[in-house]
Amino acid sequence: MEINLNNNEVAVRENRLGSVIAYNGTIKDFGESGCGGCSDKKRCFSQSSMCNNGCAIGQLFSIYDAAIVQHSPSGCASIAMGGSINDLLVKALGKSPKANSGFTCTDMTEQDTVFGAIENLKEVIIETYNRYKPKAIFVAASCVSGVIGEDLESVIDDLKDQVPVPIAPIHCEGFKTQIWASGFDIAFHAILKYIVKPAQKKTNKVNVINFAGGTSWNSRADVARLFKALGVEPTFLLSTATIEELEHLSEAAATISTCGTLSSYFGNGLEKGFGVPFIRSLQPHGVIGYEDWVLTLAKVLGKEEEAKIYLAEEKRIYQPQIDEFAKKLKGKRAMIAMGPSYSQNYARILQEFGMIVEHVTAWHLDVKYDDGNMPPALQYEIDHADNNYTFTVNDLQNYEYINILKKLKPDVFVTRHPAGMIVWSMKLGIPAYNVRDEYTSFGYIGTLRFAKALYYTILNKSFTNNLAKHVKLPYKNWWYHQPADTFLVD
Repeated sequence: MEINLNNNEVAVRENRLGSVIAYNGTIKDFGESGCGGCSDKKRCFSQSSMCNNGCAIGQLFSIYDAAIVQHSPSGCASIAMGGSINDLLVKALGKSPKANSGFTCTDMTEQDTVFGAIENLKEVIIETYNRYKPKAIFVAASCVSGVIGEDLESVIDDLKDQVPVPIAPIHCEGFKTQIWASGFDIAFHAILKYIVKPAQKKTNKVNVINFAGGTSWNSRADVARLFKALGVEPTFLLSTATIEELEHLSEAAATISTCGTLSSYFGNGLEKGFGVPFIRSLQPHGVIGYEDWVLTLAKVLGKEEEAKIYLAEEKRIYQPQIDEFAKKLKGKRAMIAMGPSYSQNYARILQEFGMIVEHVTAWHLDVKYDDGNMPPALQYEIDHADNNYTFTVNDLQNYEYINILKKLKPDVFVTRHPAGMIVWSMKLGIPAYNVRDEYTSFGYIGTLRFAKALYYTILNKSFTNNLAKHVKLPYKNWWYHQPADTFLVD
């Protein structure tokens, strides 16, 4: 399904990309079948998950000078707590407090679900502008406002003469998709449709689509050093970006990303709608991924020689140290559970260290991206995985992956989000490492940091062992003997 920026809404990933939340097999089986039949699989029981509303608003909240109006009951606005963390990160970077942005909620009631809340929504939008003077306002739908059919477009059209900044609807009703990453696409669609302007000139900037990495001093320094060698400047998206920066994204020399799941729609949308080249490569995690990321970008920029010189010097400094830790990690067994892009990228990194990847769980799976091709990280693993490890798609179902952990008993469990997942592994006596920072293994220096951290996580098991001795898990022994696909049905 092609990207169409004229549409009010973007199709969710199940319909647009054939994405799934249930699969059980091996990495090679998946490659041979092309996910044949997996789109028919369903989960007959779901313990917990996430919401695409949270993913959409989480991205938009990190824009420096924008405001969000959540058209929902007050409970849906609890995500505002996470936004306060971004405020602290912005301040840490030396930017002034977010005096011209805000988060408000229409606080829909039972009466609103019967009679509608359009007038209330209009009042909240106007008050949000008057109070915070943001450079743009995003109006987010919720399950409640979606069920009763509130027309966000008509509200925005009615207010265009009263509110002198762009107002963009966010159609992120939680019930519309089981793939929470669809929320990323919904937020980016609004930016592409309502915020980004046609290019007036071309610049030496490169759009870097990431999560909160732009707020990390280490990541900013590492990316800035690389980009300086290539003669370009990074624009981190969306964290700490301004509306003015978003308006000029079309003028960039290229767009690149640290996560294929996050960037597929935004990168391809900028390319299709505004002619900005989108770099389709492995993500910059580990040596293989980083070199592919840098060289693919450099080719588009016409800076291949500069890139090769830079990589050679970085490799000279850090590769010997990486090799030393790889010797210590060689043969260690691992299980990975992350989002689809990161799970495959980190499977590749652990194999670079000579480790044995026993199992990979992805929170969902995009069979293809918006360019029609299989995700590069997934294709790489299908083609190059050292062993035919078991591969499942598991929508944050703790009761399923803890079963796999118990059976495999790996030397280490590597995950990303939610951070609390590592506790379940440690309660089984299995050391765990949480890849919280998306730039954990960025480049040679990041790969070295990750190798060190992973080695010492496996080496020092005292806390994990003590925790396992004193904690009783709620599962009976028979639970751990169930097949991995017990809850998957056609």
